[in-house]
Amino acid sequence: MGFPSRLTALLGIRHPILQAGMSWASSCWELPLAVSRAGALGVIAAGPMYPEKLLEAVRAVKAGTDAPFGVNIPLYNKRSAEFLDICAAERVPVIVASQGGPKALPRFREYGAKWLHVVASPEHALKAEAAGVDGLVVVSGEAGGHPPASEVSMMIMLRAVARVCRLPLVASGGIADGAGIAAVFALGAEGAQLGTRFLMTEEATVHANYKAAVAKAGIGDTAMVGREALPIRMLRNRFAEEMAAAERAGRPKEEVVSLFGAHTLKDAALDGDVDWGKTEAGQTAGLIEDVVPAGALVARLVEEAEAVRRRMMGQA
Repeated sequence: MGFPSRLTALLGIRHPILQAGMSWASSCWELPLAVSRAGALGVIAAGPMYPEKLLEAVRAVKAGTDAPFGVNIPLYNKRSAEFLDICAAERVPVIVASQGGPKALPRFREYGAKWLHVVASPEHALKAEAAGVDGLVVVSGEAGGHPPASEVSMMIMLRAVARVCRLPLVASGGIADGAGIAAVFALGAEGAQLGTRFLMTEEATVHANYKAAVAKAGIGDTAMVGREALPIRMLRNRFAEEMAAAERAGRPKEEVVSLFGAHTLKDAALDGDVDWGKTEAGQTAGLIEDVVPAGALVARLVEEAEAVRRRMMGQA
């Protein structure tokens, strides 16, 4: 890709594209390996994994490619210390950390790993920059999973962070194709992270029902759910409707939190219950209709972004 980027040199990748760490979808080796082989950054999602399974996945990716890859670690997770130990012992090239401070950063500096920190506000970005991280993944309200409760869009969030931080920025949220990648570069990013688009690949390890539900979704078919707990953006389904009804009715916070915890992402991702499971997905679901091999997707994204660049330069 012809867009200027410090990110490719920082991470040792060919294309400034990251596959988001998505619980269950990339809690495996198949998807991250395919993405890294294609020249982007594949990321294992450690969150729902047992430590021994994370170790297996890390070693499988290392055995399958010499290209860099990452592990996403939610630092609030009760197993995060074990995840960090495994990554340090296996010398994982890139750590993508979220929902906590980068206190473990020095041990990864010792062997040259790069640390990307996930942020959702200029204030969090400044704290992470001051702590010495290598780059920031800036998440906006369009994103699936856990976007900022403020729901601030990428057009605003990325500009706000770019105005105060000098680190390489990776935009995450609202990006489904090469045009989206080109757009976030115009806003100040030097890389793009795609989640829902990579969920819709052959290697993503979620149930076929989940992928079918994403394929059917329109751009208005997601909702922010669980504001009283840990807000998520997901496809509208029976669970989302019940949560919305409970909040409209002003039911006690304890009841709403209990309802939120009664259904899980695992229900949808592994068991295929797309009516009551937490079918996490971003607004880009409405722009995605096909399931393709991850390597082919990376190539398509690069081609699309290059076509936009050429058109903007009057070269089309």
